[in-house]
Amino acid sequence: MEKIIMKVKASLRKQVVVIGHDGSGKTSVLNSIAAYKGKFVTTPTAGVNALCVQNGTSKMEFLEIGGSEHLRPYWKMYLSRAFAVIFVVDSADHGRLPLAKRHLHQLIQQDALIPLMVLANKQDLKNAYHITDIHEALGLSDICENRKLFLIGTYATKEESEVSSGILDAKEFLAQLLSESSAKTS
Repeated sequence: MEKIIMKVKASLRKQVVVIGHDGSGKTSVLNSIAAYKGKFVTTPTAGVNALCVQNGTSKMEFLEIGGSEHLRPYWKMYLSRAFAVIFVVDSADHGRLPLAKRHLHQLIQQDALIPLMVLANKQDLKNAYHITDIHEALGLSDICENRKLFLIGTYATKEESEVSSGILDAKEFLAQLLSESSAKTS
């Protein structure tokens, strides 16, 4: 009986939860992952945005939760359904990085083993912090001891151009995590 319950529980963990502060570019990143194309008209996510991406035989479900202050308390509620978390941070918004660090650290304490992908977004902007600066500003060394952690620089492309290599890397790592997650539950 216990094995059956554990298998059902594990099969529910198929979503990638996408979080980050408002204006960090969560929706643009998600749209780029889904369509392999850039620049979509986006509006701030007022609640939850769900998206399913088919990649060959695998299917990834993304659940983006808005980043405004009144929605942040809900972030932790969705972790139990996730096989991974994507935390999107605006690399050019230096003033909000300490707050992003605090929210990220509070959130991931809820599940010490869930894989974490930090997307240092807006790397195409002149004043964007480099990946190593983002790693330090978010204190990622403090949280990666027992979990898989990926830090990838990304940006949403203009018009209908191809997506950045960071977006492609993110999608590839997520497919790998899904494959590993599926193998564990089989």
